[in-house]
Amino acid sequence: MRVIKPFYTIYSGKKSVSTTNLIIFTSLFFVLCTNITFFQHVLSVYPVSPRNIGFLLSLAAGLTAILTLFLTLITSRYTIKPTLVILLTSTAFTAYFMDNYNVVIDDIMIQSIVETDYSEITDLASWKTLYYFLFLGVLPSLLIQRVKLVSHSLRKAALCKARDCAVSTLILFVMIFSFSKFYTSFFREHKSLRYYANPSYYLYSIGEYAADIFTSHETGVAPLGKDAQVVEGHDDEQNRTELVILVVGEAVRADHLSLNGYERTTNPLLEQENIVNFSEMYSCGTSTAYSIPCMFSHFTRKDYSPQKGRTNENILDVLAHTEFIDILWRDNNSDSKGVALRIPFEDYSTPATNPVCSDGECRDEGMLAGLDHYIDQHPGRDILIVLHQMGNHGPAYYKRYPKEFEMFQPVCRTNQLEECTRQEIVNAYDNTLLYTDYFLSKVIGLLKGYGKSHNTAMLYFSDHGESLGEKGLYLHGMPYAIAPKSQTHIGSFMWFSDEITKEIDVKTVRQRKNQRHSHDNLFHTLLGIFEVETEVYNNELDIFYSPNFGHDLIGYN
Repeated sequence: MRVIKPFYTIYSGKKSVSTTNLIIFTSLFFVLCTNITFFQHVLSVYPVSPRNIGFLLSLAAGLTAILTLFLTLITSRYTIKPTLVILLTSTAFTAYFMDNYNVVIDDIMIQSIVETDYSEITDLASWKTLYYFLFLGVLPSLLIQRVKLVSHSLRKAALCKARDCAVSTLILFVMIFSFSKFYTSFFREHKSLRYYANPSYYLYSIGEYAADIFTSHETGVAPLGKDAQVVEGHDDEQNRTELVILVVGEAVRADHLSLNGYERTTNPLLEQENIVNFSEMYSCGTSTAYSIPCMFSHFTRKDYSPQKGRTNENILDVLAHTEFIDILWRDNNSDSKGVALRIPFEDYSTPATNPVCSDGECRDEGMLAGLDHYIDQHPGRDILIVLHQMGNHGPAYYKRYPKEFEMFQPVCRTNQLEECTRQEIVNAYDNTLLYTDYFLSKVIGLLKGYGKSHNTAMLYFSDHGESLGEKGLYLHGMPYAIAPKSQTHIGSFMWFSDEITKEIDVKTVRQRKNQRHSHDNLFHTLLGIFEVETEVYNNELDIFYSPNFGHDLIGYN
């Protein structure tokens, strides 16, 4: 009772509290209540033992000192309450996603959050989200609002701030030097552990994202491949044109495709087609917001950055420069992430445009509606159609397919994956693959209908993979350096009509199908299939390139 009474008098407004104490209490709250995932990862490397206990306590004290120093620097008596309320509510949400999905909130994840849409938010929301928000965000915020702060003169407030910064810094240095051997391995060998510190790492990530946005001095979009032209005489005697459908998948990991040897038959329809399956295809990133602009850019993953993606034209622009290729982007996901800003774009994520919707979910196959009309309206023109799927978007996998595709049971019927067994999660995920298999077979069926008038092909690349509970990790978006293979090793395959094989050395393509490829290849492969000549083309990254088959005749470098 002696301990509870002072807290009651403070938070009932009957007793004033200094900003120093308020900051310390809040910092301790952050460390003890919102860092469960952080300490779980730390304990997996430094388990509780007589040897490690001092370091573990110093880590908690050091993290408290860092937060105290940060809050002291950015707040004053007049801004401390709104600042802490904002931090508490946002940290409650990050704690929920980290605790339940084991994700990392880095700058790429911040970009994904900024670019997310309503349907993605509702897929992630649950009663547990509300509990976190209430108990880690709202309740402590209400307590802070009731606190009466001690009023100091400007001079004394400045002295207190200087003292608090000095003490926090001193504690931090004492902790580090007292356990220097531990911190050497912590910072050098286990860098990934700091990614889970909450709220410090997501605040750092917001800074990284803001710096990229506001300090890039963007002056527009740099043109690319203005010299691009479709090589004259590329059509055959029947004046056939190219009709290519590029399907951008969502969260399809390679090891769950039966095309790659997965024990379950998740590709029953595609297995009946003459598919060229690329078993070693890897993504540019681990999130849609990063991977899609990267895969359409001329930069390799090593050289790409979001700023470069925003300030440079992409492969769709280059193809449009030829003035002979018509391009259409249809989207049943969030959007094109800036890739289709300068070409025709159609949103198929709502019933207003998508005719195949039920129970609040619009199906990928709805994107095929009216494509016959579009193709027929562009006679004598090469055509590229990009279809961006909803695909396997998690965590509500059970929503991603119609009931008749629920072959694998029982399934996880909630977005709170921690409430399901791993098998239930896998079952729901694999059912989404069955629906994607069906959708892609319909794409192929549509292309077959144009075999007499066009050289047709379907290219499929997933944007990234997905974690399904391995080592407690779910969804995607991990920093690439520490991302598991399940998030970077993606599904990818192609289908070609007999007619287009007169222009593509499919035999050579099949010989390359088990070689390592990545999103880096897409830009140059599209130039190759449309026989576009430009200085930005690199034949070493064109999956179709064959020195003795077609391409050598049109002067590619």
